[in-house]
Amino acid sequence: MEITEVRVTLRNEEKLKAFVTVTFDKCFAVRNMKIVQGDKGPMLCMPSRKLPDGTFKDVAHPINAEFRAYLEKQIFNAYEEEMQKNPLPSSAAVSSQSPASS
Repeated sequence: MEITEVRVTLRNEEKLKAFVTVTFDKCFAVRNMKIVQGDKGPMLCMPSRKLPDGTFKDVAHPINAEFRAYLEKQIFNAYEEEMQKNPLPSSAAVSSQSPASS
């Protein structure tokens, strides 16, 4: 299975860093993947739905470690490229800027 497109939509939130849509073999898309800031750095979260008991269950996910590694590599490469093209100001940088320094 080939990843034929990765679309990254950056977010400027404390934990949520981006939404991701991945297209496979030019014929199947998975939306609502998320890049979130975890304790050990950014991590990829699969699309999920909330269950009645308040827990979440993935609705789409890799079945083996090899494909997960391939998927994450492609997504994080696209994320880095998007960050280089369209850097978002951090909330700390925005709050520390004064009108005189602009």
